[in-house]
Amino acid sequence: MTAEDLQSGHIFLLDKPLDWTSFQAVNKMKYKLKREFNLPKKFKIGHAGTLDPRATGLLIVCCGKFTKKIPEIQDAPKEYWTEIKIGVQTESYDTEKPEILHQDISHITEEQIRKALEKFVGEIDQTPPVFSAIKIEGKRAYDLARAGEEVEMKSRKTTIFYINEIKVSLPLVNFTVGCSKGTYIRSLAHDIGQELGVGAYLTQLRRTKIGEYKIEDATSDFLQNDFRFNQP
Repeated sequence: MTAEDLQSGHIFLLDKPLDWTSFQAVNKMKYKLKREFNLPKKFKIGHAGTLDPRATGLLIVCCGKFTKKIPEIQDAPKEYWTEIKIGVQTESYDTEKPEILHQDISHITEEQIRKALEKFVGEIDQTPPVFSAIKIEGKRAYDLARAGEEVEMKSRKTTIFYINEIKVSLPLVNFTVGCSKGTYIRSLAHDIGQELGVGAYLTQLRRTKIGEYKIEDATSDFLQNDFRFNQP
């Protein structure tokens, strides 16, 4: 790989670690690439689809002329391995905020959970969480929410293609979900809890696929301080 190769266009498959923002991961790679390949100051690089800090998994990074591919990749179907905890909620719908509204789940059965999950397969109306990167009047929703401001999120159409590999070990439920662009798995977790009548939130999320790209082909080595790209 050379500087010319990178500017002509290259795609990196990154396994984003927990508690890194997508921006931090891309910025780290940009710094390493520019330093090691003596790239110009305006070298283009960006990611195709944001992952929340509390999520891990596949983050596709495009550089050079391949940044033009970002919209196409972002539009591709996604797949996630998901873990939710039922009987309790959080304001952020994930582990960023503390647990609230604990409910008794002794009456909840695996059959009820499976039937609830089935109801979300297909086109659904979904309201994004207030702790999200969606812009409201030019400001990120999560910035407004963290500042204590009231945030009104509008519902949107999204599609859940499948929910499978379901494993129930109460209060935790694991499953794999395939979905369209713009789906918030945190909102899905919250809505499943509402369907069950006991609440739920997302405890773990790992993106495993974007279109034809798979997590098995990704690496987090690029983010290590001692990692160096192979040069001719």
